[in-house]
Amino acid sequence: MENIVQGMMARSKAGRDKGSLYLILKAEGEYVYLIDGNRRPLAKPKKKKYRHIQIIKQVPEEWNPDRLSDDNVKRMLKEYERKSANLNLIKVEEKDV
Repeated sequence: MENIVQGMMARSKAGRDKGSLYLILKAEGEYVYLIDGNRRPLAKPKKKKYRHIQIIKQVPEEWNPDRLSDDNVKRMLKEYERKSANLNLIKVEEKDV
């Protein structure tokens, strides 16, 4: 099992939430607890097996466990999605040239 750090992001690989982006709240054994600030707030994290997620080895710049709130989590995940979409767009444009 990889070294999982609190604050890393993960994408679901299985289940009805397949493809969803989450922030890792904590890891215990073969399980991780995931939050997204929306469907899975801090008060009700999703318990998911490690093998059912894809770890994104990146911790958001704004990550601060002392000031964690659902709004902050939503903002961090949205910013990551925006940046990754821009990178994908650049890669596609380079292929067309």
